[in-house]
Amino acid sequence: MSSAPATDPDDQRSPRHERPRRRTQRVPRWAVAVLPAVIGAGSWFAYTCAKDQPGPDTAYASEPAPAPGQSQPATTAASLPLPWPKEGQAAIEAEGIGSLGVKGDQKPVPIASITKVMTAYVILKDHPLKGQDEGPTIRIDKTAANESVSSSESTAAVKENQEFTERQLLKLMLIPSANNIARQFARWDAGSQEAFTKKMNKAAAELGMSQTTYTGASGIEVTNKSTAVDQLKLARTIMKNDVFRSIVAMPKATVPGFPAELTNTNVLLKTPGVVGLKTGSTTPAGGCLLWAAEHQAQDTKRLILGVVLHQRAGLPPTEGRRVAADCSRELITAARQALTTQLSEQSSGSKAR
Repeated sequence: MSSAPATDPDDQRSPRHERPRRRTQRVPRWAVAVLPAVIGAGSWFAYTCAKDQPGPDTAYASEPAPAPGQSQPATTAASLPLPWPKEGQAAIEAEGIGSLGVKGDQKPVPIASITKVMTAYVILKDHPLKGQDEGPTIRIDKTAANESVSSSESTAAVKENQEFTERQLLKLMLIPSANNIARQFARWDAGSQEAFTKKMNKAAAELGMSQTTYTGASGIEVTNKSTAVDQLKLARTIMKNDVFRSIVAMPKATVPGFPAELTNTNVLLKTPGVVGLKTGSTTPAGGCLLWAAEHQAQDTKRLILGVVLHQRAGLPPTEGRRVAADCSRELITAARQALTTQLSEQSSGSKAR
């Protein structure tokens, strides 16, 4: 496996995209009870991503995102004073609890290689894998082999007529983020990338992702657009798939036919308890990161899902990836702390009654 040196994953130079307008804060009722304890801890306002940033707009995690230009509806969903990124958009939810907040205008923006999460979803829906199944054997075509030497995007160095199992190709697509493998999957499954993207958009509609449009399987296309709220709908569903979940949690992996280990582009996997999910970065998309982390409290393990989009759009992708990772790491830490505090207070209140 190889990628072109000095080329960022999915890098594509395009004009800067307009950044979303900032919005005002809405804090639901239960967050008011949590806030004093959080402020008392004294650690919340040290986060660099939260400087000069208004608080989150909130919405139930299961609600469709509003149409562009419409306001995010006020709800009583769980919301915390989290260190949201200075720009772009973000959203977080916790399993069994719901939304922990939404930041920024939920209008579609380029999502780069986060696109590959939907590619994997469609592949696993059409060709399910269970347990340790490897799945069908897929032969590499001439197009994927020729694309492997591209100097403008992240690819896996495969050769024409090489054969890999479905699971092996999922590793190549999701771990080092190989664009040519995503497109190979599309041709194998649907005959062409165009036919495959129709399946992607149909799946998005079925999941209620009303602000999402897919035009390619890899994410290199600037026209692949979505919102933070929509991407959480996909993440919530696909993380129920044990095969997908096991692959995106791998910091490194090996695939027969590749002499070197595959290294995951998601640096957050070095953080204890982080179990996924997928990175993305291009010049127009900036840094994008869809993540999953476990939270343990009171003998209950919950999955926290989050996404940060459109960080440092218009700048080199390395900068966007760095900011997306840094802000996501801080959001994970803060969300865990706040959930522990809130759940502890709820437990103490129940015992007192």
